[in-house]
Amino acid sequence: MRDFTCPKCGQHLAFENSLCLSCGSPLGYSFEKGTLVIADGSGPNGRADLTHYRRCANFGIAQCNWLVDSSDAAGRATDLCASCRLTRTRPSDADVVGMTAFAVAENAKRRLVAELHELRLPIVGRDQDPAFGLAFDLLSSTYEDVVTGHEDGVITLDLAESDDVRREQLRVELDEPYRTLLGHFRHETGHAYFHRLVGAWIPRRAQFIELFGDPDADYQAALDRHYQGGPPTNWSGQYVSSYATMHPSEDWAETFAHYLHIRDTLDTAASFGLAPAAAKFDLVHLGPSRFDTLIGMWLPLAWSLNMINRSMGRADLYPFVLAHPVLEKMRFVHTVIDAAAEYGTAHLGTGTHRSA
Repeated sequence: MRDFTCPKCGQHLAFENSLCLSCGSPLGYSFEKGTLVIADGSGPNGRADLTHYRRCANFGIAQCNWLVDSSDAAGRATDLCASCRLTRTRPSDADVVGMTAFAVAENAKRRLVAELHELRLPIVGRDQDPAFGLAFDLLSSTYEDVVTGHEDGVITLDLAESDDVRREQLRVELDEPYRTLLGHFRHETGHAYFHRLVGAWIPRRAQFIELFGDPDADYQAALDRHYQGGPPTNWSGQYVSSYATMHPSEDWAETFAHYLHIRDTLDTAASFGLAPAAAKFDLVHLGPSRFDTLIGMWLPLAWSLNMINRSMGRADLYPFVLAHPVLEKMRFVHTVIDAAAEYGTAHLGTGTHRSA
């Protein structure tokens, strides 16, 4: 995530800012421009200048600081921003606990959507692809059980994960080194992008099977085996996490999520002078060789950030070991994302999804 500044006074700002605390200017995030812009409130009801932008309708209920571009190239007539449009279901207004958690989850989702856009991945919603388009069901478990997962492009998230205490309890119970809302979104989105990045394209699918295994292997059997017997011994030499050992589709989703972790953290570090400028999303040079450059920058940065966290009495920021087989899987993720960015949707695979 880049280092934002106020367009009016130059004050440093965070991605979530809707107001400059220095000059008092109302602000909003323009998805199309990838930056914060002045939202001068000259429109009715304090909205941004309707000549160019209007505030997302979720500004109040989800603390959404994104803007809707009045000149949307797709000609969409909507009061929702590019991120909020992807949310298909949310809690009812009467569910106070659920709506509070909803706002926290939407904040994490906006970071995800912004990164997908920076990586130039196609963000295809259900309005464009009713069968496999991306959508989010952010459901409250206040009154019913909710299982976080994915099916055919639809990502379901249990909003209880927005509660830090509850999420930490689950992390400890499941013996996980890391568990965050953003991590959930990145993992489940990895499942959704399998369809567009790998799918039924035979050469790419063959390489996937060689690295990850058969994506059509019985998922329920793998799930039962994982939770009854646990991960195999010495799993860390082949997988990025113990959960990745469960099934090839989970290995892909975990590796995809970690690739997004690394890319966003490197971009942020480069924006603040903590990593070389070559780590930024907007670097012109792409291609397979770029992966080695990225990992060459990531490994010393991750070690440094871990040591900084320990100096503050915190757990490691990135408590994972990237063995060579893991890096080869991640290289594959990098390659297919890079191809999507370079050639567009015409070169993306097609295929079917499974629940995960």
